[in-house]
Amino acid sequence: MAPRKPIFEEEAKEEEAESFLPLRSQPPGGGADGRARRTLTAYEDGSEDETTERAFESEEKLVVAWVSDEDCGDDGPPPAFSWRKLWLFTGPGFLMSIAFLDPGNLEGDLQAGAIAGYSLLWLLLWATAMGLLIQMLSARLGVATGHHLAELCHEEYPRWAMLVLWFMAEVALIGADIQEVIGSAVAIKILSRGMIPLWVGVVITALDCFFNQMGTCRKQAVGIVGCVIMPHNVFLHSALVQSRRIDPNKKSHVQEALRYYSIESTIALIISFMINLLVTAVFAKGFYGTEVADTIGLENAGQYLQEKYGGGLFPILYIWGIGLLAAGQSSTITGTYAGQFIMGGFLNLRLKKWSRSLITRSFAIVPTIVVSLFFDTYDSALDTLNQWLNVLQSVQIPFVLIPLLTLVSKEQVMGVFKIGPIIQVSCES
Repeated sequence: MAPRKPIFEEEAKEEEAESFLPLRSQPPGGGADGRARRTLTAYEDGSEDETTERAFESEEKLVVAWVSDEDCGDDGPPPAFSWRKLWLFTGPGFLMSIAFLDPGNLEGDLQAGAIAGYSLLWLLLWATAMGLLIQMLSARLGVATGHHLAELCHEEYPRWAMLVLWFMAEVALIGADIQEVIGSAVAIKILSRGMIPLWVGVVITALDCFFNQMGTCRKQAVGIVGCVIMPHNVFLHSALVQSRRIDPNKKSHVQEALRYYSIESTIALIISFMINLLVTAVFAKGFYGTEVADTIGLENAGQYLQEKYGGGLFPILYIWGIGLLAAGQSSTITGTYAGQFIMGGFLNLRLKKWSRSLITRSFAIVPTIVVSLFFDTYDSALDTLNQWLNVLQSVQIPFVLIPLLTLVSKEQVMGVFKIGPIIQVSCES
């Protein structure tokens, strides 16, 4: 398979539509042979062109001790479960699950609990279950092909469709970044007792990332879906699973990797679901039906909790601030990774990691500073903005779900690991 060319060297092609967003026709030698060449170049050291973007260099990947090919063969069944192997594959799923606990999720949880009580807990469970299924498909795509979703969109879609998908992914990422950075800035303001203004907290968070690499109830419901199923997280997970050295041409290796990644992702999302559930339940118990329910947001939630449940040995206000800071910082770092994979994969930009980090973070930090300067003295307006940003994530879901489902159900891309119609219909519904 020829190396992918940067978009500025490509000529626009008009192809007959195969789906909502048309896939390119397979090049000569496509089908199973074309997939074999793609996965082979993804696995072999130094086989890809120097201008081709990759999620991880060969030396960055963790080597896993596989069972010998003589014992199971290339197409044999995977070996028995091993706790040691599970530990070796642990990481991508938990890093991905951080996005399920970002400040946008906390905002959606507390407002859903305070405004709608326990009535939206079923939606939180459903959204988490669907999020797990989507993340498993994302991991399946990355492991079986050796490429992440943004790279495959660059390869498989015509230029105009690829640029539309890239633009929508960047819009979703910027919306998520605003929430994450603002969340960290709010936490810094709380812990400094208001001495550090919101915009300074935004700058501190940005620098830290560079150094570390409808009706009210209806809007709450849509917001819960958007803050749980975050579009940029799908791109992230399909790239993170490539941090382990897996030969996509060996069926037993792919099966074993998918087994451990599925277990890890399930455990990680169960933990994140329980945290989201508890946050929603606490605010539903304490504030549902009260006069202050409509006014509770990230910045004043700690104060309301302290007034409701008391300060104790360590004030609840600061416990809330520390938790919010941890959520904001960790999710901002994963957002930085996602931004690098999205830009690098869609546009095939082979840049130094700090350069990509600077470019991708600038897309989010500039509008975030503007937001922080405007909303610093308007807590209710900031909370409303966060609600609509969660809704924005919901609107963006089809622009990542459609290409994901199209690719994982295409035999020329996935080979024997393509999904069946039942899973595809479940995700589409």
